[in-house]
Amino acid sequence: MEQNIKLKFVEEKDIKQWWEKKYGSQSDLNWMQYNGPYFKDPVQTWEEFHDSNKAKAINNPMRKLILYNDEIVGEVSAYWEDGKLKQWLEVGIVLFDSNSWGHGIGTIALRQWIIEMFELFSYLPHIGFTTWSGNIGMEIIGDKLGMTKEGVIRKVRYWENKYYDSIKYGILRNEI
Repeated sequence: MEQNIKLKFVEEKDIKQWWEKKYGSQSDLNWMQYNGPYFKDPVQTWEEFHDSNKAKAINNPMRKLILYNDEIVGEVSAYWEDGKLKQWLEVGIVLFDSNSWGHGIGTIALRQWIIEMFELFSYLPHIGFTTWSGNIGMEIIGDKLGMTKEGVIRKVRYWENKYYDSIKYGILRNEI
């Protein structure tokens, strides 16, 4: 299965299909229930998505699309937790179609992404991600990748009248 999962740079020709899979008619939007729903991010219109991603996503080494059997199924991203210092890298992943969950696609794609980020930023000893206790799938991926649960900030994520934990996972270069 691993050979069927690829990460690719976003190209202009991908933007419409990316939006369709993420927010458009080809999306079930279930991913929004797990990807920080407490932030209450809106469903973006085609125009909003196009305008915000055309300049910042195309050929950006910090964002790629996940392809499974040459179809867009999700995205990976990376950002600097410490801003301009560029010493603390966090990664993220979203699989858009809930039918693709639980089949190992996310684990394989995130492993590829972490390896790629370690190669791109050869000076970094650590890469991590932050999730919440309502997203069991991300915790499973972190565990499958051999990542360490490095921190739990208890009862700080409020969603649907309930508090959840914020959870940080990390991995060192020599552990991947």
